[in-house]
Amino acid sequence: MHIELLESRRLMSQVPIAEAANADIGGRFTSLSSAPLEVSAYGLATAEKRRAEQLTSLFENSTPDLQYGYIQNLHDGRGLTAGRAGFCTGTGDFYEVVRRYTDLKPDNRLARFLHRLERLAERGSPSTARLAGIKKAWRKCALDADFQGVQDSVVDDYYYTPAMTRAQTVGLTYALSKAQLYDAIIQQGEGDDPDGLPAMITRANTQAGGTPASGVPETSWLRAFLDVRIQTLTHPTDPATAKAWADSVDRVQVFATLLDQNNLGLTGTIDVTVYGDRFLLVE
Repeated sequence: MHIELLESRRLMSQVPIAEAANADIGGRFTSLSSAPLEVSAYGLATAEKRRAEQLTSLFENSTPDLQYGYIQNLHDGRGLTAGRAGFCTGTGDFYEVVRRYTDLKPDNRLARFLHRLERLAERGSPSTARLAGIKKAWRKCALDADFQGVQDSVVDDYYYTPAMTRAQTVGLTYALSKAQLYDAIIQQGEGDDPDGLPAMITRANTQAGGTPASGVPETSWLRAFLDVRIQTLTHPTDPATAKAWADSVDRVQVFATLLDQNNLGLTGTIDVTVYGDRFLLVE
């Protein structure tokens, strides 16, 4: 039986062949003081963004449907992991979701944990002490459309927008390229560590001999970035993520396959195999 492994996540697989949801729905901020990059109008078209989010959801939760109610202790050094993008109590984005939701609905079930979550985020602590009952509270809140909307807004502010801003700087135009940066920032973050998206972009620029903005063919740059990301996943600087990241290389190979198929616009039926299971994403 397939078990997904992502940042030490072990989640029982959904039905192996799945069709994408028709809803239009739209990674890791490394410290509580981090702020999102300036919002850019540059990004993915609506249908392209839906495809990108479906792919990342497959890698995160073995289903193209966003899992707002997911919450689990992965024992990966990041505390509890929850929601559609794997928000973590030890990295700050979990706190940000609860803070925004509490601003919107002060009497929500998660509000009583807010001070504790703030302390954990400030310290980058993986501790789950004094969080008894938070899993049930998260799942209950996830039934609320407003809570889902807050998760969407945090993803957009701290992952999607920064990824698209970096894509613009590099000079990326293809939906496939932008979706790869989005997936990378969800998994590996926007921080200044050697495993984060900015460092990987720098190494890809060196390997490709420049960027599409400087005249390097975009497909050549994307292949370089995919190579760099695989190298990072298989040889991370953080030993806590080493095994889980090595087991997650499939998520990069999916993009390599789409590149080989010249599906630069993420169009048509996308037939992918992720961690041994096959999925069909239909337009």
